[in-house]
Amino acid sequence: MKILITGATGLIGQAFIKHYAHLHTFHVVSRSNNKVNQAFNHEIQQGVVEKVDLTLLNNLNAYDAVINLAGEAIVDKRWSDKQKHRICHSRWDITQRIVDLIQASSQPPEILLSGSAIGVYGRQADSNDTIHPIDEQFSDYHEEFARDICQRWEAIALAAQSDTTRVCVLRTGIVLAKSGGALAKMKVPFSLGLGGPVGSGQQIMSWIHIDDMVQAMGYLLTTPTIQGAVNFTAPNPVSNAVFSKAYADSLHRPCLFTVPKLALRVLMGESADLLLYGQHVVPKALLDHGYDFTHSNINEALVSLRD
Repeated sequence: MKILITGATGLIGQAFIKHYAHLHTFHVVSRSNNKVNQAFNHEIQQGVVEKVDLTLLNNLNAYDAVINLAGEAIVDKRWSDKQKHRICHSRWDITQRIVDLIQASSQPPEILLSGSAIGVYGRQADSNDTIHPIDEQFSDYHEEFARDICQRWEAIALAAQSDTTRVCVLRTGIVLAKSGGALAKMKVPFSLGLGGPVGSGQQIMSWIHIDDMVQAMGYLLTTPTIQGAVNFTAPNPVSNAVFSKAYADSLHRPCLFTVPKLALRVLMGESADLLLYGQHVVPKALLDHGYDFTHSNINEALVSLRD
């Protein structure tokens, strides 16, 4: 396949391209030539990765598939009004541009995989008594900023759905990888034996190993019966307390400390809610369509990512 991909230099984009460079060619959309060159020097030399300027395209007739992963990191900075605007429009605007190009194509791409997140469901309470599994049909949403981002992001992408273009929105959980992502932020305190649960520790963490993230994306490319919302989470979510203990164990470190809610709110402001509340999300669409997860157990998944 010839694939147009945005967000290529991010955690998921890099992993996907490197995993499938032997099968596909990629035209990457990025504001930074240096980032593209640093991330894909080998693939560029091999002729499987090329940078493209989305603003210069009039249609997407040349592409078999589009993967849209672009977006400002959601937890790297406090949510000021300016940062919220940046987070939203870094997703919405490029997605709208892609949809416009697909609709302007006489031979549009067969599939659009467009980013989203499990934040679309809103928070669940942090008590096990009130937590129920969430699949793609869940509709009892909690209205909050993360949901607002994802709801509009998905609606824009789904406008590209037609008889010729299949659209899947990737409702992604916490992606676990050796470098980057959530574990990169947790590694130092946990390696020093200072890591532990956040708040009550009862909030559910719906996670996915980077291997399953990229392999399931590849599965969607070649499984024409899947469309619409797809949860990208492992089949066995765990509480924050269980996750913290498993991560500490994988590093052979103790798990003795707790991060108080108040301290997290002082540090992160409103975005602390992403860590203090969770969702028990299950990947019903992937399982129903026959995807076989490589990493379903949190202990094994974390050990596999240990240096």
